Amino acid sequence: MKKYILLLIVFPILFGCSTNSPNNNNPYLPSYQVNTEINLSLPQYSDLKFVSNGVYIPNVGVRGIFVFNTSGTSYNSFDAACPNQALSSCSTMTFKKLDPLDPLKIDKTHVVCACDNAEYSMFSGQSAGKQYPLRQYRVEVNGNVLRVYN
Repeated sequence: MKKYILLLIVFPILFGCSTNSPNNNNPYLPSYQVNTEINLSLPQYSDLKFVSNGVYIPNVGVRGIFVFNTSGTSYNSFDAACPNQALSSCSTMTFKKLDPLDPLKIDKTHVVCACDNAEYSMFSGQSAGKQYPLRQYRVEVNGNVLRVYN
């Protein structure tokens, strides 16, 4: 009987823990430490005040990061490096262009890899038929400041 009680106590401890972090095991992308703050009061980040809008921030992570407003109070952040390509001159993602002749018509809910034209959702980081999703970073909201980190 004591063995069963011990088993009932140990089982939830072993299998109930979660790291609450995205799985970022990707052989194509090196692991860079990311820890940056974004002040939503600054004009370059004004798009982040609106749902389904995002911004690209260079010089953070592997190839820069995308930060995306998913619901008004929660945000996603993904690395801008193509997750299913080795690093090369074409492996930096961009927001999806809706009209190649008009650079102002952009779909900020999707990003595209120039190497293979794979399209990834900014809501999930997934692309249909691709092995690896976008490398995701944590986002912490503190008033008008977003902290993006891993």
